[in-house]
Amino acid sequence: LIVGIGLAILGASGAVALTGVQVEKFYLALILLGVGWNFAFIGATAMLSGAHGPDERGRVQGLNDFIVFGGVFVASLSSGGLMNCSASTPAAGWQAVNLAMVPFLMLAGAALIWLVLRPRETR
Repeated sequence: LIVGIGLAILGASGAVALTGVQVEKFYLALILLGVGWNFAFIGATAMLSGAHGPDERGRVQGLNDFIVFGGVFVASLSSGGLMNCSASTPAAGWQAVNLAMVPFLMLAGAALIWLVLRPRETR
């Protein structure tokens, strides 16, 4: 539930950012981005720790953090290139950056739906 709320808030952040480039919209989009990221990250971390035994949680959490923050690193570098090279105006580049998150949100949402709908395994 928390992860789903986080993904919805992240989507709202992108929607707000797509409405314009005024400073108020940047502030609102950044606030929504931070809240959505925290909800999704905390919820997913709780799901991850619940899916593994105590003896493997530390290694799995370390690997997860490496993958997540490695992805954040790549996304940060990519957004700058996308912003500057994808369009003729800064506003169009900003739109491209915000539209680039749609496939990732859809992928995360589909994975969450799959997790909810799959049959439960008993341990």
